Amino acid sequence: MVAGRPQETFPVPPAVLSLAAGRLVHLVWRNEHGGLTYEVGTGQDRCFCKWSPSTSPVDPQAERVRLAWAWNFTAVPRVLDHGADATGSWFVTAALPGENAMSGHWKSDPALAVRACGAGLRAFHDRLPVASCPFSGSVEVRLAALRRRAAAGKLHRANWHPSHRGLEHHQVLARLADPPPIDRLVVCHGDATTPNTLIDDEGHCSGHVDLGALGVADRWSDLAIATWSVQWNHGPGWEGALLNAYGVAPDPERSRYYRLLWDLGRDVG
Repeated sequence: MVAGRPQETFPVPPAVLSLAAGRLVHLVWRNEHGGLTYEVGTGQDRCFCKWSPSTSPVDPQAERVRLAWAWNFTAVPRVLDHGADATGSWFVTAALPGENAMSGHWKSDPALAVRACGAGLRAFHDRLPVASCPFSGSVEVRLAALRRRAAAGKLHRANWHPSHRGLEHHQVLARLADPPPIDRLVVCHGDATTPNTLIDDEGHCSGHVDLGALGVADRWSDLAIATWSVQWNHGPGWEGALLNAYGVAPDPERSRYYRLLWDLGRDVG
């Protein structure tokens, strides 16, 4: 199973129905671990509820606290409410303007969408203050987590990108043990794929969502994934356009390293 717009229906968790209080509830996303994101209400009343089952290895509250911090500096959803019960946990956010870069409209205009993603990521990095950020996305922190999972037998090659599946566990850990020098420390998004960028009607980035991995790291931790994502979602040949909009030259070595680190890091379970 992969994350994406659901092609089937799922029962709405009772907690979400209670929060909706009779308003329209529309499922817009399901992640690999059964987490569900709902659009609730319409018009000025519209908000989003992100719910994760108690069995999920992903804690939505990690994203909630990051959103609450980042909202002071850049365009991310404002947290309105949060809670938990025996079935799972959730938080509610206000809606932001725009559609994500994978919407039908922006899929049909990849040049403008990719430019907005690159410029939006640069603005995100420039606005968030490294010195006061309480969250880390460092290689050291991420590698420590991967090593713990490897020792517990929880790395599964079948979940990795095809370009990495031919590697043995000891090979990937050896490659990751020798990171490239840091180019520039920024507060990274942590999952800078195109669906997590919102674009307004004029073709400008209007905000970012899905910040559960936000933390201080080399900017290539985000750039490597953003450029990979435009290839999957908008077709080959768009990597250069994103980097041009961001304002940086290609860096194949850092891109290879951070793509491998991210790929293994999302193999949770």
